[in-house]
Amino acid sequence: MKRPELLAPAGDFEKLKTALHYGADAVYLGDSRFSLRGKAGNFQGATLEQAVAYAHDKRKKAYVTVNIFPHNRDLHDIEEHFAFLCEVKPDGVILSDPGVFTLCRKHAPGIDIHISTQANITNAAAAGFWQDLGAKRLILSRELSVQEIQEIRERVSVELEVFVHGSVCLSYSGRCYISSFLASRSANTGECTNSCRWNYALMEEKRKGEYLPVFEDDRGTYILSSKDLCMIEHLSLLADAGIDSFKLEGRMKGINYVSGVTKVYREAIDQLGGGQSYQVNPRWLRELSMFSSRGYTTGMFFGKQPDGDYNFDGESYRMSHEFVGIILEKRGVLAKVALRNRLDRGDAVEYLSPGIEEKLFAVEAMEDEEQNELVSARNEDIIFMRVPEEAREQDLIRRQKDFRSAPKSETMSAGGR
Repeated sequence: MKRPELLAPAGDFEKLKTALHYGADAVYLGDSRFSLRGKAGNFQGATLEQAVAYAHDKRKKAYVTVNIFPHNRDLHDIEEHFAFLCEVKPDGVILSDPGVFTLCRKHAPGIDIHISTQANITNAAAAGFWQDLGAKRLILSRELSVQEIQEIRERVSVELEVFVHGSVCLSYSGRCYISSFLASRSANTGECTNSCRWNYALMEEKRKGEYLPVFEDDRGTYILSSKDLCMIEHLSLLADAGIDSFKLEGRMKGINYVSGVTKVYREAIDQLGGGQSYQVNPRWLRELSMFSSRGYTTGMFFGKQPDGDYNFDGESYRMSHEFVGIILEKRGVLAKVALRNRLDRGDAVEYLSPGIEEKLFAVEAMEDEEQNELVSARNEDIIFMRVPEEAREQDLIRRQKDFRSAPKSETMSAGGR
């Protein structure tokens, strides 16, 4: 079995570096003007060129999203953007609009075209249509079952991609009008306000103030809020169905999410095609519970999404761990760390490093850049501290949310610089 590509989100340069560091084969990124994740950090001009070059230097791929549904006023800028991409040379462009497809073929003929999930490819005839037009890859609709994917695979030879992890919005393959209606910000041009995550109550027009029970609790109802997609336990089925690329959602998510999800799916994909049956490591499930999610579902891969896979339990987001910092430089066991949270001497932390993922280490000493000893340090401080030998530059440091009461199973001495 050919191992599918692991495609990770790159909402900004830091997330791009993090995704590649933790094993992504490719990243997807975009310019805010033409991307459906317009509120992500994103890239433009020189930074986009640098991002693609960075991925290529690491022998990885970079795909650029041009997946908005444009109006006439957007077309000139899109043409200029494609001309610019001819110089940048990304490995592919992700788009969904037929007019944008035509502009890409005209102004960037040498770049592969990937058809976005927003194109709603739900059948073999649609897949064949895009293949005949010259698309290199199809990102299939989220509404397809594994069986339907297999049927499409039998009918086309073009590459197939599916989302395997991340947020699911209550719309048809991401085409949503709720945000436009409630907040005058269109999700289809990259300005989604995540209106489907808001709390709603149901009221009949003539019964004002009388709220009808729709799985409602004291925080409201989450009838529009699906749990997050997670297919970690079923990757072998998707690989057998002929999927070429496994995509992780999350250009709006933080690097704690990007690092953890990418690392887990990297380990899982590496099991595929190894001559052994696919076995889910229980640690993967524990790691996926460490960062913020709305709980997990397998979406529609096995048919209609069950009613229980929506957030009716009053807990919209859940996480067991919080992000502490990033190792910027490392010499031996001494590391320069950029903090993203408060850190006190004596805190128990974990390192997102292969082989020591679930071990606890006590922070016994810290110094600032002037070699002054610290009892406490804050978000955005740069500190020096001892770290495990297994920890690497760019690895993340995190801790349990109830870390002050967690046992210190392993400690380290601080030492000097």
